[in-house]
Amino acid sequence: MRTMRRAGAAALLSAALTFSLTACGGDGDGDPKSKEQGTSAPSQSGGDDKGSAAPEQKPSEPIARVKGDGGLELSVFSARRDEGGFLTIDGQINNTGSQGFTVPVQWNGLEQAVAATGRSFAGMTLVDSKGKKRYYVLRDTDNRPLTTYAYNSYIKPGQTLTFFAQFPAPPQTTTTVALQFPGFPSTSIELS
Repeated sequence: MRTMRRAGAAALLSAALTFSLTACGGDGDGDPKSKEQGTSAPSQSGGDDKGSAAPEQKPSEPIARVKGDGGLELSVFSARRDEGGFLTIDGQINNTGSQGFTVPVQWNGLEQAVAATGRSFAGMTLVDSKGKKRYYVLRDTDNRPLTTYAYNSYIKPGQTLTFFAQFPAPPQTTTTVALQFPGFPSTSIELS
């Protein structure tokens, strides 16, 4: 009797597993090209994308672009207000130079509290000159900055590091802020 129960349970489990694998096996059209389109090539972002929530596709033209130290170029693609009272900056840093670039510790910000997170964009600030306020990258309840973090500390020539950073949203009357980031001149960005 036990043997029959075990055999029945094994057959049921096998059928359920086969059904699960079939259901999860693809998009159902049998076209191998459609499966390839769903996979993405490895990103050329300077390392792990931990903490990164930057969108995959960027508009063709940035809303701001500025050249910095060591052949780096910072591009901002969006500065959008979120419903929760946040402002999210999405952008990328490209190494347009012929030499590799070692990320300076100043990018992490000067606060001891965020030092434990390692490499981040916590050193980025926004300045509302009209409202006379400076905005810092937000922190979560564990004091981790709400920005891209734990990326590779070395950006090779031609490599791109995609980033995001969240700030408290300035008042609706503020339409332009200055983005300040160590190693780059201040640049003005329009808020959406």
